[in-house]
Amino acid sequence: MKKLLTLLFAVALTFSLSAASFAQDAPKKDDTKKEEKAEKKAAKKKAKKEKKAEKKADKKTDDMAK
Repeated sequence: MKKLLTLLFAVALTFSLSAASFAQDAPKKDDTKKEEKAEKKAAKKKAKKEKKAEKKADKKTDDMAK
């Protein structure tokens, strides 16, 4: 009986340790990084458009002054 009880405890201990290792999730990829990249890209595009519009407005102003 003592051997059977020892074996039962050993199996229970082994199972509890292995269950914890299987329960670990792989780290998920961060979607926020993708969103940040997209926001930066959009901000760059917007800044480029604004610079173009500024240059165009300056050119029109210079042409009118002549």
